Amino acid sequence: MTSSTLGPVTAGIPKTLRPNRDRAVSKASARAKPAPSQSFSFKLKPADIARHLNRFVIGQSEAKKVLSVALCDHFQHVRLTLEGQDAPFYQKQNVLLLGPTGVGKTHLIRSAAELIGVPFVKADATKFSETGYVGGDVDDLVRDLVRRAGGDVLRASHGIIYLDEVDKLASNAEGGGRDVSGRGVQTNMLKILEDGDVPVMSPNDVSGQLQAAMSAARGNTPGMPDTISTRHILFIASGAFVGIDSIVRKRLGTPKLTAGQATSRASTPDFISFGLEPEFVGRLPVRVACHALDEEDLYHVLSRSESSLIHQYERAFAAYGIKIRFEDSALRRLAALAREEQTGARGLMTVLERTFRDLKFRLPSSKVKSLAITGETIDAPLKALQAALGKAGKRQQA
Repeated sequence: MTSSTLGPVTAGIPKTLRPNRDRAVSKASARAKPAPSQSFSFKLKPADIARHLNRFVIGQSEAKKVLSVALCDHFQHVRLTLEGQDAPFYQKQNVLLLGPTGVGKTHLIRSAAELIGVPFVKADATKFSETGYVGGDVDDLVRDLVRRAGGDVLRASHGIIYLDEVDKLASNAEGGGRDVSGRGVQTNMLKILEDGDVPVMSPNDVSGQLQAAMSAARGNTPGMPDTISTRHILFIASGAFVGIDSIVRKRLGTPKLTAGQATSRASTPDFISFGLEPEFVGRLPVRVACHALDEEDLYHVLSRSESSLIHQYERAFAAYGIKIRFEDSALRRLAALAREEQTGARGLMTVLERTFRDLKFRLPSSKVKSLAITGETIDAPLKALQAALGKAGKRQQA
């Protein structure tokens, strides 16, 4: 499947929403931390978000469309609420993303959060546990938002929480999930998925409690509210849900559906059969499947995405005064090898690291100042290294 056809990469997006690809991460973080007194402003349209996502994530057009609409609906509601136009019966459009590893699920959410300018927290569902088991507390997710917002509870209450690997919480063996503790975690999450109040300070945070007690003893005004509401926090969950395609085929009576086709047609009964609790699934009403990346997708990840690993490798060599240039044949070959890894875009790093291991070790200490990376380089990196060192040596002797 080729890249999304939602329009030109930057067309229609205000210039202030087009960050420089090489801008430092620290500057992006600074933009995402306005002063606590700054009011929440949201003027984006779904197409604006989709075009922004096109710059960083290849393909997944349906996921971009669904996610863009859900984000706009949610944050427009937040804006109107802060302006005094409350909607007491509003139901949050929490999202469930399905898809194999390395297809861009996390990248989609993180890129959208950076564009909107809200705090973003990502965690794996497997790190949490039901009371009585060893593990984290689901309330810690909300507290992490406060930390990401620099202690600004109001701003944190408009953030995004991304919970990955929720399929591992399945309690039914048919879904290949874990034991009954996963059901307990699902139950514990119900209170924060919609409208709950979470203590800003963890009851287990002894140092924080002592500091608050000392501040109160001195008569100081507390620096933050005691609780944070989750009413306006958007939750996005994701998972590979390996095996749910079989459940869908059985329900539909269509055994010839591919895994991607079946997964995209998964409904609430399928998730329940997989092992998720009905109440938990019901609080994730917006669902969309991400497709596996084929060779053409991986090629575009390298050649078109602004977060392409190619830029990382160019900067790594440039730090030693070496200019490398990737030819199209190299990108095609890298995509083909990464496809064999069957880990989506993550396979690109595996192939690049394996290919450039000796080049990155030897070239910084050599006289080589430039190198063209071709398909032959990818297939025979040691041969390319020796050739480059030989040419540099001849030039030095001349």
